[in-house]
Amino acid sequence: MALRGTRAADHAGSWYTADAKTLSTELDEWLDNVPAQVDGQSVPIAGARAVIAPHAGYRYSGPCAAWAYRALDLRRAKRVFVLGPSHTYYLRGCALTTFAKFETPFGDFQVDSDTVTQLRDTGKFSAIPRHNDVAEHSLEMHLPYIWKVLERTLSKDAAWPTLVPIMVGDGDGAAEKALGELLLPYLEDPENAFVVSSDFCHWGRNFQYYHYCPGSDFTEIRELSSRSGSRPRPAEPPVHDFIQTLDAAAFTAIETGSQAVFVDYLRLTENTVCGRHPISVTMAALELLAAKSCSAEGADAAKGCKRFSFVRYERSELAQSTSDSSVSYGSAYATF
Repeated sequence: MALRGTRAADHAGSWYTADAKTLSTELDEWLDNVPAQVDGQSVPIAGARAVIAPHAGYRYSGPCAAWAYRALDLRRAKRVFVLGPSHTYYLRGCALTTFAKFETPFGDFQVDSDTVTQLRDTGKFSAIPRHNDVAEHSLEMHLPYIWKVLERTLSKDAAWPTLVPIMVGDGDGAAEKALGELLLPYLEDPENAFVVSSDFCHWGRNFQYYHYCPGSDFTEIRELSSRSGSRPRPAEPPVHDFIQTLDAAAFTAIETGSQAVFVDYLRLTENTVCGRHPISVTMAALELLAAKSCSAEGADAAKGCKRFSFVRYERSELAQSTSDSSVSYGSAYATF
């Protein structure tokens, strides 16, 4: 299937400004507000070829996403894989774009047709319906940031990297591990970078997720609902403290580098991490890469790398009761 046409920047002008000059200034300000050192390392962090970053409207998640993008090392990048969840239709497994280009207010990204063809030829990917591709925000929201970081990183005469957009839908841990194995060769190539698109806990009336417990023993989670007899506004700890505890546990699970640990955490908490599937697939690939490095180079080869480290956490609102809504955002990087 030949790629054709340009995917419009459908959310420009609503989720973020469509004016290139204003957008450039805004992104520069957020990037410049990130310290020159993150986790004790100068940014961009050498070898940080994968990040997890949020995809909400920029006025909510833009400052948090800047931390991931300051860490991201695109100095050798020739391809940028962007993995995000589907919000507009039910998807089982993974799907690939059919567009040849992706528009941004700064210019168009060329989709890497060779890589998309290689992936499609495995028979493991469906095609994203074109109207869903345009309507989906989880991939688009990262493109202006990727463009800005490349603009800051590359010389004016350098070749511009291509894009590999992948939508990741439902799948169990085993299926996600198999997809991670499929992506492993691309992780091994130092000229490939990876952006994993996800927000974290979606809590409250807008999302019908009212989980709560007074501590970190998630086996005690209950629903806050007058129908269940529980109080819709607990006093101690407040709802937003529980949400922070819940998200911190998600970050800890991801930072273990074990996909199985993250899958078990999701099963226990039912945390509404919208990008849980692209995170799980990427974790599986990194875990396989770490095991391969450990086998080839000794036990110390995989120590301290090939897993995500979180550097920023923010929320859209500090929820107090079931009448509130809150979305959490986290930024992380992985070196390999």
